[in-house]
Amino acid sequence: MQSSLRSVVVVGGGLAGLSTCSALRAFGFAEELVLLAAEPHLPYDRPPLSKEVLTGALSPAGVELRPEQWYADNRVDVRLGTRAVALRAGEGAVETGDGRVVRADAVVLATGGVPRPLPVPGGELARVLRTRDDAEELRAALAPGARLLVVGGGLIGAEVASSAMSLGCEVTVADPDPLPLAGAVGAVVAAHLHAQHPAAGVRVLEAGVTALERRGAAVHARLSANPVAEEVEADVVLAGIGIVPDDGLASAAGADVGAGVLVGPDMRSSIPEILAVGDVARPRGSRGPLARREHWEAAVRTGEAAAAALLGTPAPAPVQPWFWTDRYGVHVEVAGLVPPEAAPVLRGDPASGSFAVFFLEAGRLAAAVSVDRGPEARASRRLVDAAAAVEPATLADESVDLRKLARATRG
Repeated sequence: MQSSLRSVVVVGGGLAGLSTCSALRAFGFAEELVLLAAEPHLPYDRPPLSKEVLTGALSPAGVELRPEQWYADNRVDVRLGTRAVALRAGEGAVETGDGRVVRADAVVLATGGVPRPLPVPGGELARVLRTRDDAEELRAALAPGARLLVVGGGLIGAEVASSAMSLGCEVTVADPDPLPLAGAVGAVVAAHLHAQHPAAGVRVLEAGVTALERRGAAVHARLSANPVAEEVEADVVLAGIGIVPDDGLASAAGADVGAGVLVGPDMRSSIPEILAVGDVARPRGSRGPLARREHWEAAVRTGEAAAAALLGTPAPAPVQPWFWTDRYGVHVEVAGLVPPEAAPVLRGDPASGSFAVFFLEAGRLAAAVSVDRGPEARASRRLVDAAAAVEPATLADESVDLRKLARATRG
């Protein structure tokens, strides 16, 4: 452990920030640890916001990642409603919005991202779903019979559409992409998931929104649909078109940024005492910056990697990217990165509603997408982490137990 490290400030009260604090304590750091959370809530889990919180199955307070006592027990000085406004890297300090200065031998930025605004006239009329407060406000607006227009058919958009349908809303999803998520899950699964919308009674428009206008209590959206433009009237419009990494603090401090804070494998920025984790971190590759990973698993893993780097301890073993989504009662898990040119290997029948698609690269398993496959999805993930050399016919054969195959791969 670095004996000179006496204080760490983690900026951001989400999963990545909490994971960093938890890992620092687990790895033996016993000095001052401050967590600055801009929101007035203890760190909470975001995935349920578009699902259980929106449907009312889970209270907003039920998404807290740790009880309040955990922070006291682990001597984490969590400061709610406190926003960092400047990093004084040369002075070893962080300035907060209330005018205070917090000592910091090292700063870990876990600032995440802000919802990408809808870049059209009237775009400010669209709601977003990023925070616990956003979810509560949207839940109140989605009364039975409410007309909801979802702009964007990706993860958040699709999950909100599913939740809104269960609440008795009239839902329209607009996206100019005929197969949202194809890059993340492959065309076969993307087509299957997108077809869930009309099957559940959702109107799907292959269109982009060109303008929003309020008329009385309703919002009118002009869409550039195929084959002709049209207009949709809605009570609520939700923009689910991604996030913009919140890298302003790092940029103002002089750290290298580029659609995120550029970091090495140790999560350090170009200023060694400033690290970045979670959605705001963008890894450097040998040929330039790589894509950011905006998922739950990445938040946990990058927090652990940053803690290990600060303390000079071995970093946890790397794993492949992994995320999941739930919509219309269907659970989907994605392990690895789908190679754009790889041919899919199908296991099971999509018509049954339970199947998987595998992708091989140079004879080794690069990605697996599981649709309602239960324990088999966990085995697929282990095979992807191991970059297992598996024959396509073996993966496609449902008589082959993938769990046994994964255990054999681990040796």
